[in-house]
Amino acid sequence: MNKVKQKATQDTKQILIDTASELIWKNSYGAVSVDDICKAANVKKGSFYHFFPSKVDLALAALEEFYQNKKEAYDRIFSPQTPALKRFEQMADLVVEMQEKAAAKHGQVCGCPHASLGCEMAGQEDAIRKKLDEITKRFERYYESGIRDLIADGMLPADTNIKAKAQEVFTYLLGQLTFARIQNDIDILKRELKPGLRRILVKDSFSWGKSK
Repeated sequence: MNKVKQKATQDTKQILIDTASELIWKNSYGAVSVDDICKAANVKKGSFYHFFPSKVDLALAALEEFYQNKKEAYDRIFSPQTPALKRFEQMADLVVEMQEKAAAKHGQVCGCPHASLGCEMAGQEDAIRKKLDEITKRFERYYESGIRDLIADGMLPADTNIKAKAQEVFTYLLGQLTFARIQNDIDILKRELKPGLRRILVKDSFSWGKSK
């Protein structure tokens, strides 16, 4: 395959992933058909099935894309050089920023594609459930690193269950994002995200914003 044709092939695959990500995020998995995706992507249906055996396979690729699009920012935010508490503050800011951009583009609060797809399909498609679990664990590893350093800084008790606390952070984020989508109100995240993380992460709430 020559380089021009190879690039065109790669571009078509990426267009399908990007289009599916946006349509499923804005609407739902069940509401978006393969025909809808192909039409929005301006890609022939035969090309779709060349890259993805089914809509489930495309959804899995879209979930991976969702994670990869956040990975660079999370690597930067959760750098060991950044004070532990500041990492979670910056993560909250990133979440709000991403939701604001999505709302401006789609005219509604979209919430978390992870949560939306999980609620809809995890009980029906085991491959999606497994992928969601895999991505969840990746995010939780970032939180675990910050929680360990919060313990070292004396902001959490030494006997804190790190994995359970990381899961609490993750589920809190999903809950707030889902509620913001239901209410179609970005101000929920602006108002509630940081205070809620403070209650979860800092034994002394007045320590919030006083990172070493």
